Amino acid sequence: MTTSMPNSTRILVIATVLLAVCGLVLLAVPHGREPSGSPKAPGASAPVPRSPAASPAKGSAANDVPAPAHAASNPTSDAAVSALPPHGEGVAGDRAIQEALEAAWPADLPPGDARQLLAMGRSLLRADATGAGRGRWPTVFTAEGRALAPAFARFRIQAAIARRDGGGGRAVVHLVWAGADRGGTYTDGRITDWRFTRTTRKGSPTWTPLPRI
Repeated sequence: MTTSMPNSTRILVIATVLLAVCGLVLLAVPHGREPSGSPKAPGASAPVPRSPAASPAKGSAANDVPAPAHAASNPTSDAAVSALPPHGEGVAGDRAIQEALEAAWPADLPPGDARQLLAMGRSLLRADATGAGRGRWPTVFTAEGRALAPAFARFRIQAAIARRDGGGGRAVVHLVWAGADRGGTYTDGRITDWRFTRTTRKGSPTWTPLPRI
């Protein structure tokens, strides 16, 4: 007949063995060093470095030339917008504005379409601002609109680009321009967008301007 160890004695033996093992583990860890697997104290983690592209682009608000929604994460467009000249720079600053637009909105149209759209967009803006050539665009300028007195003088287009406007054969011409209003106040960095849709006329594809709303 085998006599089993009482439960209380067995528990005491197990507890003694566990305490001995813990003591050996503590003795094995060198003083002044933290075990490699131990968690760090709160706040001890290294700070996460910020990317330069996350900082706000300088000059975009001051020059009235907006950057696209993806520019905040695009260092190239950030640098382009920050290089814009100040207001009042004159003709000398137009090239910088053109380069900033091209950097912020990469070309996405065939060269022939882009040239046609740019020519039409420039003509439409000039007709709208100065009154010259409104009769060329009867679908854009009504008879009442063609009779309106010119609103701007000393008109100058500073920069322009033509890009796709979503899908479905649509495009937009984005223009930056300068001019003096009827009160004589001359302002540069004005912005106008003209939108177009691709149609077929006499068997040939062409771009048709959409009336401004």
